[in-house]
Order: sequence, then structure tokens, then C-alpha cells
Amino acid sequence: MRVIIEGYCYRASAVRDVLHELSTLENVGGEISVGYVGYYYNPQLKDCVFILPKVLVNEENKVFSRLDPHDIIDLDNCKLLTSEERNFIYEFAVWIYRAIEVFNKNNPKNDIVYRRQIAEMGKGKRMLSNTFLDILLSLLRFNKERHSFFTTVLRNLHSGYNKINWTRTISRSTAWVQNDVPVYLNPVNKKRQINTDEELIIIYFSILNHISETYGFPVDITLGFELIKGRKFEHYLKGYGKRRLQQIKYRYFSDIQLRLWELCYAFFDKAHQIHIVAEQREYLLVKNFNIVFEAIIDELIGDKDVPRGLKDQADGKRVDHIYSYRNLTNNEGDKPVYYIGDSKYYKLGNKVSAESVYKQFTYARNVIQWNLNLFLDESKENQTLREAHPKYRDEQTEGYNIIPNFFISAKMDEKLSYADNVSTTNRENNTFLSRHFENRLFDRDTLLVYHYDVNFLYVISIYARENKYQKAQWKANVRKLFREKIQDALEEKYKFYAMTPKKGVRYEEYLREHFQELLGKVYAPYEQYGDIYSLALDKGENYQKENNLLLKQLKDYFLVEECKLGQDPQEVLPEVGAASIGTLPADFHEKNVLTCLVRKADKNHQVFVNHAGRTYTMEHIPSVNLLGVKYLLPMVGGSIDGYYDLKRMAIASNKGGTNLRLSLGTYHPLGTKWVQIYRTKMQPGELISLEKTLEMYGSASRQVDELDK
Repeated sequence: MRVIIEGYCYRASAVRDVLHELSTLENVGGEISVGYVGYYYNPQLKDCVFILPKVLVNEENKVFSRLDPHDIIDLDNCKLLTSEERNFIYEFAVWIYRAIEVFNKNNPKNDIVYRRQIAEMGKGKRMLSNTFLDILLSLLRFNKERHSFFTTVLRNLHSGYNKINWTRTISRSTAWVQNDVPVYLNPVNKKRQINTDEELIIIYFSILNHISETYGFPVDITLGFELIKGRKFEHYLKGYGKRRLQQIKYRYFSDIQLRLWELCYAFFDKAHQIHIVAEQREYLLVKNFNIVFEAIIDELIGDKDVPRGLKDQADGKRVDHIYSYRNLTNNEGDKPVYYIGDSKYYKLGNKVSAESVYKQFTYARNVIQWNLNLFLDESKENQTLREAHPKYRDEQTEGYNIIPNFFISAKMDEKLSYADNVSTTNRENNTFLSRHFENRLFDRDTLLVYHYDVNFLYVISIYARENKYQKAQWKANVRKLFREKIQDALEEKYKFYAMTPKKGVRYEEYLREHFQELLGKVYAPYEQYGDIYSLALDKGENYQKENNLLLKQLKDYFLVEECKLGQDPQEVLPEVGAASIGTLPADFHEKNVLTCLVRKADKNHQVFVNHAGRTYTMEHIPSVNLLGVKYLLPMVGGSIDGYYDLKRMAIASNKGGTNLRLSLGTYHPLGTKWVQIYRTKMQPGELISLEKTLEMYGSASRQVDELDK
């Protein structure tokens, strides 16, 4: 077996014979490099050649961090390799072959894969091979081409089985005569003939089952044999399989039996020589393996069906990977945002180019604009998309949601393990920032790209297996992991706070008056909680004076507490009722608060529980003066914890009657507790003042505290 590394510059004299079939040309320095990955048979050397991906070589151009690629060209005669490293290359070649095969099947119209049928074992012009891949492919081919052999064996095994032997029955047992008819109570059955093929066939199909489960090769096992599996098969792999085959070898004489025995023995021995027909040159090669790697990552993390304009963008750019997942600031009750990924198939240690970083920022800008266009266009055909997607811009603060953006590249595990490892890249630059203004995270022009590495061995193996459950499980795990890693990276650069208005404060006026100071620092991601905002401030020393002044001003109007990304803000914010009232509106004493009831059975009950009410309809118009109403106080399931600004009201007819329709504005919390107040202190349809509202809420809240004690 010969091993060549993709993209590595070899001395022409060292590889000219190995690569002569690929028509490679040497450069002026007398060097040759190959831009393919895969497998082919070299008839001149009568040996197979594996071209392995360049990720096998580190930044110092060493294989396994210590060997020159020239040293392992002739793998069988390389004495510098440990047995573990040698076995790794044998198995790694199988995974690469299998991954290319799966890619070719999933992309039948691709123009990067070159394939000719792999040779089969048999007589004729022969090549000696001890590669694990050759053994596996020969085992699989035997099953396809010798199906009639197994059918014949199975038929012979069961022919005449369990039929009555009347000669022996009559001569050896007594008959009972009933109605002049003899009846034999203990008939003698024909004995099953021992078939020496059976054990060999069971071992063979057990090997096929192991190949299918381990490497994902499709295998058709239709014969009803009880296979060797689990720990028992592991015992065969550790040496018993080879010993058992040696013990039963004397049973077989036909060419087919001997060929099957030889294949099974070679599988367990791995280094046993088998003969393979090589009448024609065979190969499975792929140029531009980066396209295969991109397809692998997209299969494992990306969404297949995304709205038009996201993956293939309007400016002609195409995003490698895009999927919707939970946003970074909120855990519950939010609609997902789009994560943008770009796979980088580099040699270990290579840096991401400035061009790639710029393109990644452009992808994010295009996604933001796509989202805004969706809401600016009020056509009915986009109604479903608008309902499924959040608006990336908050109209009140004009803050923008954070767009998760990352590079994902391949890394070889140092211990040659196929374990699931994802880590922040150890390259010098693993975070890239583009901004127009400093200290503004929630700004459409503040874009960050992070860089992560995945274990190349793991993603190749899980893709090659084609196990839908394993792929779905890893997709869920890696999406969660990427979200957490991006959150951790943002936490290193920014300090995050949750803030909510103090009761009775005209905080909206403050937001308008200090709009420029808060722009890009404040955003409202907590749709389910009403008026709770997220505040992000840069941790850099240059911004501390500015940040401290802003926090001091905000705390006059808001309750402000540190709150990590993704943390529930209600866990850190204190009770609003326990804080100082702050600035109250001028009409604080006027009766301008209309009470209403939201029953638990009402369709909008959960909406008001989440403080997200936008409209309310009163079935009967209350007999109070509606002209001065400015606020609506809903008793949600009989309890209150806040009130809404009233934007508009209208009287409409409904089924012969009339009702009152109210359009609601900003929600104002009274505290963090729901307190029961219906019937005991308040009825729906009353008109009270904010002063009375706060008094009743405080009194009811104290009663709840006493009961808790």
C-alpha cells in the first residue's frame, strides 16, 4: 500500500512511479503535489495508492507530528510507524473511501468524483493487496455476486428436515388401530444432515453485519441465520475468529468455499494476502475535497429547507451553512434566529483569509436585510414567514438582535480518536469583529465571527455511516454547543444586564430623550416578559467611565441587574414593588385606570400571563366615563401584577350587540408577584386611579407575604 498526502509537495524522484497514472507535472523546483483525495490501483507497481486529506499533516508538514510524508509513501516497508499508527491509516483510508462514496450517491450530478469499478477477487491477472479496504470491498462484492451459492446452501440445509421416516417408524414402533386405521404415536423424523458450509456462512454474514454497523456500508442479509454479535464478535476480532477459521479449513474443497474462507480469514488477519483481479484500472478519486467537506458539515449541522434569499443570497453569494436555532439572549418564548456558518478545509495551522472574513460579514448583513424586507413587505404571501420569524430590529430602542456567525474547520485529534470533539480554534485569531461604532453590540453594523474546530475523524465517520439517528442527535448537540460557546465568547468581551422600569416611571420618555446614548446598547429580546430589556456594555478599560455614568442614570428609572446571556431575567431582577416609586405621572391621582377580567378559559389568557397583550375586547360596555381612560388593568385569572397604556378604543357591533375594543400599548409592571384581587377588592369595569392601584397591589402583596411566613 502506498500513501500520498493531498497538496503536499513531494520530491519528483520519490513519487514519479507512484503517481504516473495521474499525469501529474512537476514544478520548476522538481516537486510534485496532488490535488485529489481517494483510492486507485497502480498497475505498474501492482499495488493500491491512497491519497489522504491534507488535514493529516500539521503546520510543520509532519504526519503524526513527527514523520515526514516521504517516510510513509511505502507504508508496508515503513519501520518508523507504530502498530497503532499503521492500523489508523488502514482504517482512515476506509472512512475516506466511504465518505466519498456517500457524497457521490447523494450528489449524482457532481463533476468532481471520478470512479471506475473496484476489482473483485478471483483468478486471472492478480495483484497482491493487504489493505483493509480491499478486504472489505471484496467481502461486500462476494455477497452481491454469489447470492445463488447461499440460496443453494440454505435449501440443502433444510431439505427433508422434519419429515417422517415411515420405514423406521413401522419397524421400530407399535401401531394403535382405530376404526381399522393404524395410528403411530411416536413417528421417527428424518435427521437433519450436518452441512459443513453453515458455520463459515454464519461467520461471513456476521462480518458483513459488523461492516455495516461500523462503517455504514449497505449490506443485504436476507438469509435467516443467527449471527454472531456484540461481545461474542469482539472475541472473534481479538483472535478467536482467525483461530476458528484455521480449525475448520479442512472442511472446504470447492473454489467458492475456499474463496469465502480466504476472505473471512483475511478480515480477521488484516495482513493476510488475498488475490484480486486487476484486469482494468480501478479508482475512486475526488478533486476539490473541500466541496466534499462542505457537504459533510452541511449535512450534519445545516437546514436543508430555508426560505429563498438566505442560502443563495440576492447579491449572488452562497452561504455554506445556515440554520435556525434559539437566539443568544433569550431561552424561552422566543422565535429562532439564523446561524451562519462557513466550513474551512485548510491544512492544520492555516489562517482564515481576510477575504473569507469579509464575505462572512457580508452574509450576515444580507440576512439582516432579508429579515427587515420581510416585515417591510406586508404582502399576504409572506404572512407565514413573518409569523415564524422574529423581527431582528426592536422598534422602540432600534437595537438589533445578535446574528451568530462562525467558521468551522477540521482538526485531527492528537490521540487519533474518533471521539466527538468541538473546540475553539487555537489559531492566533479566532474572533473577528466589524463595527461602525464602539461599545454598541446591539447595532446592525456590529458583526462578530468566531472560529471553531471539529474532529475531522468524527465528522467523516458519522457522515459515512449514514445513520439518521446519530446524525440528528449530533446536529442537536452541536447546535446547542455552538450557541453556548458563542455566548461564552460574548461574555468575555461584554457585560450583560437585565433591566425593567420602576413602577410608575415614565421610562418611555427617558428612552426617547436619551436615544443616542442608548443606541446599540439596549435591546428588547424578552417578548414573553413585556418591558424587560437587555443592556450590553463593553468590558474594555476605555469604556468604563462612560459605562458607569450610563448605569447611574439608568438606575434612576430602571431596576438594573447583571444577567448572563440566556439567563432568565426574572431570576436576577428584584421585586419592583420593593423599589422606590421614582417619578410618577402627573395624572397619578385621577381615575383613569379601567379594570377588566381575563379568564383562564379565554384564548388570550396566556398572552396576558406573558405580559404581551396587544388588544382586549369587553363584551359589555361598562357604565363609566370612558373619555378619560388612559390605562387598562387586567385581572388575569383574578390576579394583577401590572397595567397597560391604552392607545385607542372603539365601539363595535357584534351579533346584534355592542362591545368595546381596546388597543393596548406598553406594559407597566407593579411588581414581580401575581396577587389575587378579583371580587375581594376589585370588580371588572371599574374606573380607579394609579394611586389606588398601587395601594391595593401593595396591600395584597403584603398579605401574600404574611401567608407565606
